Amino acid sequence: MMRLILVLFMVFSFSNVNAQVKPKLLKGADTLSLKSQDSLKTSGKPTSNKSQLDKLKNKKEEEKAKIQDYLIISHKNDTTYVDTTLTIQKEYKFNYLRKDNFGLMPFSNLGQTYNSLTYNFENTDLMPSFGARARHFNYMEVEDINYYRVPTPLTELLYKSAFEQGQLADSFFTVNTSPQFNFSIAYKGLRSLGKYQHLLTSTGNFRFTTNYQTKNKRYAARAHMVTQDLLNQENGGLRDDDMVENFQNGTPEFLDRSILEVNFENAENILKGKRFHLEHTYNIINKKDSLSKNKLSIGHIISLKDKSFQYDQSTANTSYFGTAFSSSKFRDRVTLENLYNQLQLNYSNNILGDLQFNISNNNYNYGYNKVVVLNGNNITNRLKGDVFSAGGKYHKHFKNFQLHGELGVNVSGDFEGNYIKAHATFKLNNDLSATASLNHSSKAPNYNVLLYQSNHVNYNWQNNFNNTETQQLAFQLKSKKIANILVDYSTITDHTYFKRDSTGIPEGEFVPIKPFQNNKTISYLRVKLEKEIKVGKFALHNTLMYQNTQDENKVLNVPELTTRNTLYYASHVFKKAMYLQTGITFNYFTAYKMNAYDPLLAEFYVQTEKEYGNFPRLDFFINAKIRQTRIYLKAEHFNSAFTGYNYFSAPNNPYRDFTVRFGLVWNFFM
Repeated sequence: MMRLILVLFMVFSFSNVNAQVKPKLLKGADTLSLKSQDSLKTSGKPTSNKSQLDKLKNKKEEEKAKIQDYLIISHKNDTTYVDTTLTIQKEYKFNYLRKDNFGLMPFSNLGQTYNSLTYNFENTDLMPSFGARARHFNYMEVEDINYYRVPTPLTELLYKSAFEQGQLADSFFTVNTSPQFNFSIAYKGLRSLGKYQHLLTSTGNFRFTTNYQTKNKRYAARAHMVTQDLLNQENGGLRDDDMVENFQNGTPEFLDRSILEVNFENAENILKGKRFHLEHTYNIINKKDSLSKNKLSIGHIISLKDKSFQYDQSTANTSYFGTAFSSSKFRDRVTLENLYNQLQLNYSNNILGDLQFNISNNNYNYGYNKVVVLNGNNITNRLKGDVFSAGGKYHKHFKNFQLHGELGVNVSGDFEGNYIKAHATFKLNNDLSATASLNHSSKAPNYNVLLYQSNHVNYNWQNNFNNTETQQLAFQLKSKKIANILVDYSTITDHTYFKRDSTGIPEGEFVPIKPFQNNKTISYLRVKLEKEIKVGKFALHNTLMYQNTQDENKVLNVPELTTRNTLYYASHVFKKAMYLQTGITFNYFTAYKMNAYDPLLAEFYVQTEKEYGNFPRLDFFINAKIRQTRIYLKAEHFNSAFTGYNYFSAPNNPYRDFTVRFGLVWNFFM
């Protein structure tokens, strides 16, 4: 059904290509002048000057729309506009996630997971998160959905080649049927076979959004519907016997990666999700102009989500996962249904600022369709109930100073939790701004840490862990002349993680993976610096991150240094008919005890046996912009054959070899 919708949508988009008005780029800002196609029709017969003048007087003024009129509205109501420029940031965001993936280490195939090289412990959630976190990098949450307001219909098409028999495509269309009503429809689909055995990925993200406002601006509503399915075949990585060694040694016959033997070729997992989300407000007292001092409104949010994670394998692999209840074909499946409601009372005053008070309810139902008996003990199959919470927000903007704060606390239910977040921003001048922020959070561990069931005996548990408590202090400095600098310091108490547990296991026997809770407080420091140096048409863009952890149990492992440096050339060519951008990007992180990946859980777990990293990744790219089309060509990891085959995304999971990939982004303004 999703593929049929995508085909129809693509046909509709391309059928209108000839009707698109060619945008004229004005000098200065990236502005479009969209002119009417109507023209005076003249026959062979002469016309009088009077009739010609009458026609000119009756002709409507040419309609014009600027690129700044094509608005993108975020979940937090921050508004930007469509950006069709070609910058180095666009190069960084032209990937599967469509966002800058600095700090993430991709796996070999497109659509697989990412190993995290850095962590951000800022949190404003009061409920446990669904498990299978390794599958959530491309899972679109409420915060990832944007809304739109456009003067004319807008279409965007993205294409990028994948790895062996596949491609990535993302199609988007939005239109305002009136100044008050907008809707958008989009679908991102991927299919990629991959270079290694049994590594197919097939994913789809369908989004539909709408927003509406009455003419008197008293009532406003916005809503979205999202359906997602993210499927990965799993092979458990390269076998430990001699396959990893053959890869690292660059043995010629194994340069064909499909020959390397993997742990199994009969498993796959899939994460599915549906969400229906609505936010609407009604202004009881409406500001009529900038002189009005008070505004009072009520708001309501309702969000229904249904998620499931499923692992299928034709036969149980006991050498990889341990003993099983059944050795034949099995399926592990867990679901979560969550209905969220929030009522808000919002008050704004020119002097006091913006205030919000809210009460919320989460009705949750997580679990399995069976009860497991393990060692004579019953492991329940469901965590279900209601959690009621209360909270508030505050925002004040005064000249060059902005203050924002929010808090929330669970007041009843099975899960305790609370958070407080505050940040202040001061703009010193047009170039320099500084932000200081504070975040405290107490939140229950993820659902799959509290309860898990599987056909494999070792993957069954029910835990009563403490809340994880985090505190974070952060400072950010933004300046094009100086640099963008981010410093944050976090402490994490009762951190939960997965790790192999060798307690009571005889030497040489299988060591199972289990969830644990750290009994020590972890201190975690991050310093990130971003600076671009330009000399004429050449530029050097640098992103550098330093990290340090103080952790007695060594359960939070990150590389000390991570860097990305891009040297590139950018200029108009062919009498400014095309804008060209070409250069080389260098990626590197220091060696550290990188987390390993477990495909049954779809989670990363702590390993402390071997260090990984300390390998360079060099990419050469040529990008171009012609009108509203941006074209991307990249030779990825072109140094792989001459800098050593020691590149891994996780233990037993090599990173991708040298490959050349092509893609484009195409915007249509009707």
